[in-house]
Amino acid sequence: MKETAPTFSLGVEEEYLLIDRETLDLASVPDGLFADCAAELGDQVTHEFLKCQLEIGTRVCGTIAEARDDLTRLRRTVARIAASYGLAPLAVSTHPFAKWDEQQFTEKKRYRDLEEDLAAVARRMLICGMHVHVGIEDDDMRIDLLGQFSYFLPHLLALSTSSPFWQGQETGLKSYRLSVFDNMPRTGLPPSFSSWSDYQRAANVIIRTGMIEDCSKIWWDVRPSANYPTLESRICDVSPRLEDALAIAALTQSIFRLLYTLRKSNMRWRRYDRFLIQENRWRAQRYGVSDGLIDFGIGEIVPFAELIDELIELVSPHAEALGCLEEVLHVRRIAANGTSADRQVERFAQRQGEGASDAEAIRSVVRLLIEEFDDGL
Repeated sequence: MKETAPTFSLGVEEEYLLIDRETLDLASVPDGLFADCAAELGDQVTHEFLKCQLEIGTRVCGTIAEARDDLTRLRRTVARIAASYGLAPLAVSTHPFAKWDEQQFTEKKRYRDLEEDLAAVARRMLICGMHVHVGIEDDDMRIDLLGQFSYFLPHLLALSTSSPFWQGQETGLKSYRLSVFDNMPRTGLPPSFSSWSDYQRAANVIIRTGMIEDCSKIWWDVRPSANYPTLESRICDVSPRLEDALAIAALTQSIFRLLYTLRKSNMRWRRYDRFLIQENRWRAQRYGVSDGLIDFGIGEIVPFAELIDELIELVSPHAEALGCLEEVLHVRRIAANGTSADRQVERFAQRQGEGASDAEAIRSVVRLLIEEFDDGL
């Protein structure tokens, strides 16, 4: 039986923090604000684990152009409605100075159950991420591409890093979010499975124990979606700049098409040991784009910009076929100019150099994040 090609449809989910425009600290989402958002966006906006968060999700998009239109509309609507309440959204993975133990949980059974199950680990989850869904409709193909895609997770993480601060302190990591999230169970790089049935057997062992009700509580860096016929990349920090978010989504979509094309030709991307990929994952978490990753083929650390050039060359034919080449080429600018994490650290150091106190300097970082969310809307 001939294998049906994937649609490579695209869906983007982003989690936002809501802040008070005066204090620049986190603020609980007022019921009226969420109701106003829902009135315009329907189920494309949802509550999140903490009251200071909300999540948006695009419709199923056939192209990156459709995703651009929908994501722009979602960001613009949330920003406009938030402003009417004296608030502003931040598309950032950690708030630069807010305290996790001062936040309130959303009154929803799912989140209360999560808090009870995971205790202090859940209570520290003052983090946001971006998830990219790509339509891979065949079950066994999803599992095959899942294992190969893991190689590229560090590259995507490095490009997205936006969480260098935690509770007012510069952490030295470009993605501190991952340090928080990795304390959760069923996170990190995905295991290796031979087939869809192999994956289901493993998941059902845990489901039958009652520890989780379904696969939505498996939070690997990339996973088969529990609700859609997609592979869902979950590795990324959320990007303050819309153009960066779209570039990362387009690159994700293009990598999956590259891997499918190899499969169609009876080839595949080499599977490397999780131990090696984990090392690159750590380097991406620590350095973002400012230092290199390991090229496993030559056994050397290669500057990130060189790795991105090689990756762009590999995926360009697929990006062109998908209509997202311009967005994919944008990742070269991210690699050259730095990520949100780099800009945040730079702004903090700049204000300190101008004589600002630490408190004043870090508030300036929050203002930068507000500006970058609004840029291009």
